Amino acid sequence: MAAVMAARSLRRRLWSAAARGPPDVVDVAALLRDATVGAEPRPAPPPRPRQSPETTSVLLFPGQGSQAVGMGRALLRYPGARALYEAAGRVLGYDLLELSLRGPREALERTAHCQPALYVVSLAALEALRHRRPEVIENCVAAAGFSVGEFAALAFAGAFGFEEGLHAVRVRAEAMQEASEVVPSGMLSVLGRPQSQYKVACLEAREHCQTLGIEQPVCEVANYLFPDCRVISGHLQALQFLQKNSSRYHFKRTRLLPVSGGFHTRLMEPALEPLTRVLKKMDIKKPLVSVYSNVDGNKYMHARHIQQLLVKQVVLPVKWEQTMHAIYERRKGTEFPQTLEVGPGKQLGTILKNCNLKAWKTYSHVEVMEEEEEEEPLEG
Repeated sequence: MAAVMAARSLRRRLWSAAARGPPDVVDVAALLRDATVGAEPRPAPPPRPRQSPETTSVLLFPGQGSQAVGMGRALLRYPGARALYEAAGRVLGYDLLELSLRGPREALERTAHCQPALYVVSLAALEALRHRRPEVIENCVAAAGFSVGEFAALAFAGAFGFEEGLHAVRVRAEAMQEASEVVPSGMLSVLGRPQSQYKVACLEAREHCQTLGIEQPVCEVANYLFPDCRVISGHLQALQFLQKNSSRYHFKRTRLLPVSGGFHTRLMEPALEPLTRVLKKMDIKKPLVSVYSNVDGNKYMHARHIQQLLVKQVVLPVKWEQTMHAIYERRKGTEFPQTLEVGPGKQLGTILKNCNLKAWKTYSHVEVMEEEEEEEPLEG
């Protein structure tokens, strides 16, 4: 219990420090070290009663596909959020806030820009949460992020610093952008039925590609979202084949996603080496709260685990449905925690509703969009 209380104290220090103004480095790991090195020993605080589940919270961080021009506008009133965007500009070498607020959309949707933009806006949204509902951050017991959102979840949980994480996201995004430009590829959202034949569909789509002269075609499930809903990733010709023949496989609806490549497949293998190099150089620590991995749906147990699975995540399916089951599994009659989606859109809330209706009843999201006329003028 003392360790939990210490973790909460450190998170308070992190977000209050960010609110004071733009720091040279927004570094969670350094704050953790400063809180312990050279400190006088203090008596352990008295034990507190165990929290009831409904007073705790789970934070979910969205991934690529949830981006929209204008995201971040509702956060500009918070100095800590502005501080993160200023720090991001130094790391990235361009004005991420301007791109997020005004686009153009085509530039924001480029993987190289989109992933850093989502990472920053999600962490900036925590500033709004800290001001409006600080108890949610204090009582957080678990976090998860979808694909690139996992980096934001880990930064929030103190596994690495903001700028360190952003640099890794930038390397990841640029490497994935380059990999996606090698062959025409993409991702297809599929709403299916209990009788939908995903494996057969992918197999026949690959066979179709071979008739077109494509060697070693890729077409496979890349995201497990909720029962009867998958995202299939691979060569663009394979996805077009599935759209044309969707009724054959009992698909209700298909939709190409606004992403530039066949993510979470072996088409992204060229991105592995750059990401591996940058992660090995990072000062990764065990998260202060439980963070769940996309790769296997289990929570990270140690820093090396994070380093290994963040690399594998690029070429393996996102097991989000399995992650939701792991986070919300509980005995019958036990209350559910509050769940907040921290970032643009409500897609993760929709998925949660289809995975666990009872857990979804306590869901809300942090608004990051706002009408143009309500925007506060940028300082400086």
